[in-house]
Amino acid sequence: MIVITLPEIAEAVAGRLVAVDPTAQIVTGPVEFDSRKVTPGALFVAFPGEKVDGHDYAAEAVAAGATAVLGTREVAGVPMVLVDDALTAMGELARAVLDRLPDLTVVGLTGSSGKTSTKDLIAQLTARLGPTVAPPGSFNNELGHPYTALQADPGTRFLVLEKGSRGIGHVRYLCEVAPPRIAVVLNVGNSHIGEFGSVEAIAQAKGELVEALPAYGLAVLNADDPRVRAMSARTQARVVLVGEAPDAEVRAEDVTVDERGRPSYTLVTPEGRAPVRLGLTGRHQVGNTLAAAAVARELGMPLAELATALGELELVSTRRMDVFDRPDGVTVIDDSYNANPASMSAALRALASLGHDRRKLAVLGYMAELGAYEREGHAGVGRLAAELGVDRLFVVGEPAAPIHEGASEVEDWGGLSVLVPDQAAAVDALRGELRPGDVVLVKGSRYRTWEVADALRADADQEGAA
Repeated sequence: MIVITLPEIAEAVAGRLVAVDPTAQIVTGPVEFDSRKVTPGALFVAFPGEKVDGHDYAAEAVAAGATAVLGTREVAGVPMVLVDDALTAMGELARAVLDRLPDLTVVGLTGSSGKTSTKDLIAQLTARLGPTVAPPGSFNNELGHPYTALQADPGTRFLVLEKGSRGIGHVRYLCEVAPPRIAVVLNVGNSHIGEFGSVEAIAQAKGELVEALPAYGLAVLNADDPRVRAMSARTQARVVLVGEAPDAEVRAEDVTVDERGRPSYTLVTPEGRAPVRLGLTGRHQVGNTLAAAAVARELGMPLAELATALGELELVSTRRMDVFDRPDGVTVIDDSYNANPASMSAALRALASLGHDRRKLAVLGYMAELGAYEREGHAGVGRLAAELGVDRLFVVGEPAAPIHEGASEVEDWGGLSVLVPDQAAAVDALRGELRPGDVVLVKGSRYRTWEVADALRADADQEGAA
């Protein structure tokens, strides 16, 4: 956070100062909306809510050292910046702060799947070039965006932001809060199609990111996705295509995958060629790392250093292609954080690659926000699992039943699909089925599918301690 006065904050958010001590008007600490995290000099943002109202903790925040509270109603004895809407004001404040950081490069990222992992990859590369701020996990909405942006200070060189959306105009608004100089669009799929209504509407929303770029900006577009490639016509900025297409400026050639599902490829750029061996699991990481490479290249990372850095990338967000081995020889792929048809497909292909000569089991849960596409989206995942040769498929919960049905429709599939009522039943079924050497994928939307992965890890810990 930059040093900023309360009058300057009030001006930026069209707010009104109440009970402010003229001798203590400088905000030097971070902006926080959790009173337990307030530190001296901070600005506390009080959000009203049905169950928890931040204004009830305003006095506590000031006692902990907050200079003032940004809120929507007065609290007796508490210095306030009063506004009509605290969330909108937080976005306005973030924009005002970023406008005071001329040396900062904002990198914006969107896509139907892979956003969070790729955001983490980009941030790891930019951190090699200068101080970097990026959000934890998928903190990519109207709250997470300004909260993360407000952590930037004059020493920050790169701000890497994931831009989520659930409707037309959402990405555009986030770009108004934090205008990007570099934009990355990974893909257009059917994630959240229930809210958008069509894949075309999703493409329209994702493309708002490149429309927000200035003429001196850069759009990094996936050459292998026709809808993303077409976004080159929607921006005034330079365009760099990435992917495996022959005309991609930053591309991968000679892609191979080892026995642990880790890809290797030849990185091709206008500056030359270099071998890359990833430590990440899943062939889909080729595209993600190419997008990250294009950003780092734009920011000045030499080819040789870039190839080395790509090989050292790690997945830092939890439950995303987290591969671990148990003492009994079972390998578990914990990709249980979230799911949509595209990410399910990528995870199943990773399972098929990692377990190409081993028995393959998959525990798959419900995928949310698919609307009218819900049944077909799930059935398609089931068919793919069978076509890829998954030996045992455990489908968790009645809403996910079309996965089971889709797999059962595949003729000559030698595997078996079982529909179980909940996570506990899935764990029991797995425990009776697992053999040394098996590979297990656990994936689903946020319906506690991770409980299965946690049980598999706990079993391994108990066995290792025995």
